[in-house]
Amino acid sequence: MAHTAMSGNGTTAGDDPLQTAVWRLRSRACWADAAALLLPDTPAAALQRASLLVERCLYTEQGWEEAEDALRTAEALAHSDDERGAAACERGYLAYAATVLAVRDRADEARAALGRAAALIPPGAPQRALLDFRRGLVAENLARSPQAARAAYRRAHAGATAQSDPLLLSFTWRHLAGLALWDGELAEARHGFTESLRIREELGYLVGTAPALVSLADTETEPEASRLREEARRLFRLLGGVPTWLARQLAPPAATA
Repeated sequence: MAHTAMSGNGTTAGDDPLQTAVWRLRSRACWADAAALLLPDTPAAALQRASLLVERCLYTEQGWEEAEDALRTAEALAHSDDERGAAACERGYLAYAATVLAVRDRADEARAALGRAAALIPPGAPQRALLDFRRGLVAENLARSPQAARAAYRRAHAGATAQSDPLLLSFTWRHLAGLALWDGELAEARHGFTESLRIREELGYLVGTAPALVSLADTETEPEASRLREEARRLFRLLGGVPTWLARQLAPPAATA
């Protein structure tokens, strides 16, 4: 299963203390605490608060109503095309999360919202890389079109590189590697998963590190594969069983007679 997060704030030198505090809480799976630091009285703050709560849904499979409320506030405060486009991108991502986690089929809503975002956010705009990435997720996991997903991920990867957005790069590396693994390109997959893990460890993005470890383990031989999975289990337990969807991949193998 493929998952991602919003592009990061508080991950680069010079960020203000508020953004640093939000990032530290977010990276440790404390989305509600991070959101509580943000007053939704400006379009930017309302959107970031909504993004945090949408991300919590994807990692915990809980908090859907709170995310919806925060998203409606962000949509109401959005005035410029960029702001409306960014809110539509979050709307599409929430609908994607509900669909891919089998909470409710909102695939049509996800496609429509991301399409609306694409009409409002021009190519080359700062938000476009994240939008391209999320359109790739829909192509891969809802439309089952790996070719379209790869093209979208590559656009997102180029945009994240141009904008020096390391967190988004960790996701584009990871998902391009997943497609490579599906195609049997083991060396390419291992390289992408290694880069994704390296970035997440450098950023201190703990909530995304266990999934990265598991993905890399799928490309390694023993005993390295088991070592990586055990490290993932340790982080998973440390964060209280988040992301919830990783539990199935970390379950010990069934005993055989």
